[in-house]
Amino acid sequence: MRDFVLATDSSCDLPQELVDKFELTVVPLTVDISGKTYVNYLDGREIGFKEFYGCSRAKEDIKTSCPSLDSFSKAFAEIIKSGKDILYIGFSSALSATTQNARIAAEELMAEFPESKIIVIDSLAASMGQGLLIKYVFEEKQKGKTIDELAQYAEDTKLHICHWFTVNDLMHLKRGGRISATTAIAGSALNVKPVMHMDDEGRLINVGKARGRKASLAALLEHMKETAIDPREQTIYISHGDCEDEVKDFAKLIKKEVGFKEVVINYVGPVIGGHTGPGVVALFFYGTHR
Repeated sequence: MRDFVLATDSSCDLPQELVDKFELTVVPLTVDISGKTYVNYLDGREIGFKEFYGCSRAKEDIKTSCPSLDSFSKAFAEIIKSGKDILYIGFSSALSATTQNARIAAEELMAEFPESKIIVIDSLAASMGQGLLIKYVFEEKQKGKTIDELAQYAEDTKLHICHWFTVNDLMHLKRGGRISATTAIAGSALNVKPVMHMDDEGRLINVGKARGRKASLAALLEHMKETAIDPREQTIYISHGDCEDEVKDFAKLIKKEVGFKEVVINYVGPVIGGHTGPGVVALFFYGTHR
């Protein structure tokens, strides 16, 4: 039986130490800021998180791009030529062409190297929700599951990875086409904060609104209370748009109200953050359903 590696893309927003722990191959997306292109490495080597959010606050023009077919082909070929197979878990196909490009590259390489296997999983997830699915998959890999067993496990698990988030500035969602200009302007005037989640099709859906920041974070916690399975035994992930102190306080509140085994906090990277803006807070956990 051939050995295999786990692969993903940089929209998973995992801290570099977990990338190393999970032994991940990460294919990066790119971000264009006012005409200058940066590769979205998870260690921030080309553009740091604080630098990126400074650009966002300054209302610089930010655009994001998925990895090219060639990028996936090169990354996958290197692994295949080393004699290993690949299980790739990618950014939601409802939000990006990333996973589609990975699938095309995989099919071409398997035609060229028929003894190889590359399985592509559409996570229907984003940011650290994608990262949390990878965590669960890695832990099952450590138990000795085969690549096919692990692929089935990922498919069975992905719709239990709950994503709940809120943003601080509605104008970023307007620029990304997520909400109308009228809704953004009216909501900003009234200090309305949207409460959003990732649905079963991997789309970002606005499911409610709260008056003020404190109320919006409380709404995320309420959704966790409703659907989390045995939260005191879970590792939960929280990602944020350069508001770390606020998120640490939020984590303390979750610990008090619901409990958790461990929390991992990290930045929302430039790819997702380019569309959500500074101040986004996202909560990820394992639940009965999304």
